[in-house]
Amino acid sequence: MNTEIDFAGIKMKNPVTVASGTFGYGREFAEFYDLSKLGAVITKGTSLKPRNGNRPSRVCETPAGMLNSIGLQNPGVEYFAQNDLPFLRKFDTKIIVNACGNTIEDYVELCRILNNLEIDAVELNLSCPNVCAGCMAFGTTYEGVKEVTSAVRKVLDKPLIVKLTPNVTDITLTAKGAEDAGADGISAINTLLGMKIDIEKRKPVLANNTGGLSGPAIKPVAVRMVYQIAKAVKIPVMGLGGIVNGDDAVEFMLAGAKAVSIGAGNFIDPYVAPKTIEGIEDYLERHNINDVNDIIGKVEMN
Repeated sequence: MNTEIDFAGIKMKNPVTVASGTFGYGREFAEFYDLSKLGAVITKGTSLKPRNGNRPSRVCETPAGMLNSIGLQNPGVEYFAQNDLPFLRKFDTKIIVNACGNTIEDYVELCRILNNLEIDAVELNLSCPNVCAGCMAFGTTYEGVKEVTSAVRKVLDKPLIVKLTPNVTDITLTAKGAEDAGADGISAINTLLGMKIDIEKRKPVLANNTGGLSGPAIKPVAVRMVYQIAKAVKIPVMGLGGIVNGDDAVEFMLAGAKAVSIGAGNFIDPYVAPKTIEGIEDYLERHNINDVNDIIGKVEMN
């Protein structure tokens, strides 16, 4: 059985990776299992300079999901290069760095630095709903996505994946913006913008008032958007949003995703990623399929 895929020029031993912001830089999860089992690790959002993130409270549970408003807290690219990257390099897995910024200049300078590091690809974060500037501000229009992606493409030789926000009217337009600007792949979807109110205090639970909704609650929306994107662009799509087992992953792949990424599921079960890999293999065996690539985009519409 072949589980290897080529995603945007990244040779992965299997199609499963972990979503930015849910896995840190891998240290905590490495205490549970060998990260070499993963097709790739996508790091926490990394910026040019350190970020403190939003004030607490920043996380709360919701029915079949969670809201977060972390605000891309991270130690910055210099710290990552000196401390976290050497740790990740110990494992036989691909390293994809999620890159975030407030301005186009931030994105460009950050990716100029990342281009010289021993990483396998960059995931350009144009979709985080929890910061006051940058990210989603660029990611909601065809023009905005194209402008940032084009600028980064000029300084980045490594595979470039653009992570899209679902908080738009038509996600295929922003996907085309990324493709037209030279992106090698699409990652979709990031979190849906949501709110939870404490009815006793009559105030939002999150200090930032709103946050990003993730978990199984968003999976049907994510599957639909991945299907639409896969039909609209020629570059590969990485599907994410509510995946907690192999069946979920297969659903995304049938919809057109070439790879999948697990986010909130990591908080529910630290072993969810290797279990998902096993679940995909079980599906292939059950259906007498010898190559995981043979299920990509093979949904039969009514």
